[in-house]
Amino acid sequence: MGIENAPSEKGKEGARGLHKAARADERKVEAEKGSALSKGADRFEERARSSDGKSAGEKQR
Repeated sequence: MGIENAPSEKGKEGARGLHKAARADERKVEAEKGSALSKGADRFEERARSSDGKSAGEKQR
C-alpha cells in the first residue's frame, strides 16, 4: 500500500516507517554486496532463483 492510500494518519505514519526501513536495509545490502541490487524484472528473477540455480520459469517447463 502506498503512503497516500493509507486510510488514517497512523497508517500513513506506519507506511512511511516501513518505506524508510526498507530503503535503509537495501542500502545496507548494497554496501555489503559492493554493487547495486537489480531492479524490476531483473530483481524478481534474481530473487526467484533457488539454491539449485533454476529460476521459477525454468522449473515450470
